[in-house]
Amino acid sequence: MKNVLLKHRSIRKFRPTPIPEETLRELLEAASRASTCGNMQLYSLVVTRDAALRAALAPCHFNQPMVTEAPCVVTVCADVHRFSMWCAQRDADPAYDNFEWFVNAATDALLAAQNLCIAAEMQGLGICYLGTTLYTAGDIARILALPKGVVPLTTIVVGYPDETPELADRLPLEAVVHYEKYTDYTAAEIDELWAEREESDLTKRLLAENGLPNLAQIFTQRRYVRKDNLAVSKAYFELLKEKGFFNQ
Repeated sequence: MKNVLLKHRSIRKFRPTPIPEETLRELLEAASRASTCGNMQLYSLVVTRDAALRAALAPCHFNQPMVTEAPCVVTVCADVHRFSMWCAQRDADPAYDNFEWFVNAATDALLAAQNLCIAAEMQGLGICYLGTTLYTAGDIARILALPKGVVPLTTIVVGYPDETPELADRLPLEAVVHYEKYTDYTAAEIDELWAEREESDLTKRLLAENGLPNLAQIFTQRRYVRKDNLAVSKAYFELLKEKGFFNQ
């Protein structure tokens, strides 16, 4: 298990080999055993293997080839719909159509997603999370016929790897761990924590390609630009309202 976790890498090239039914079920069972708020399991995993449906989803993920090349695409959804139906059918008044329960459902869903990914990697499969899900969540909800109370959070492509990329770098442990209380960073500590990444050959290549003076500006001016962030936030907020997560 330690080797699997420490050797995680995102896979973006896949062989067309289907995942055996028994193996896929094991992954989904592992997902279902994740920690969950009140044992309510406020999530759904929409498993898409049909080639036509994966092709329909591809534009939602900017037509990245892995969406159609990987044999399995799992759309991870926060879902209060199922639990609310159960309550209503038993004369119990569900009160989960609000932002608090979106957060609880999102937590449940992402815990289940990570269980699935770890189980997949233990079986020799590769995975990649797709952040593009938030950009086009409304289109994904339409394609997958998601009812009120269900919203997409992320997407995972799963399959047998057709590449072995280098491990991505990570910040030092000291960057993300605080003991007892949060200890804020000094400017010098920020410089030190990012020093290795900023001095890497990859960063130097990116700076040359983008004509920018530092890595931070690649993030703010090329990858995650303010106007795009605001547009995505607004669209996702509207989807949450449409799906009933902002009732008073």
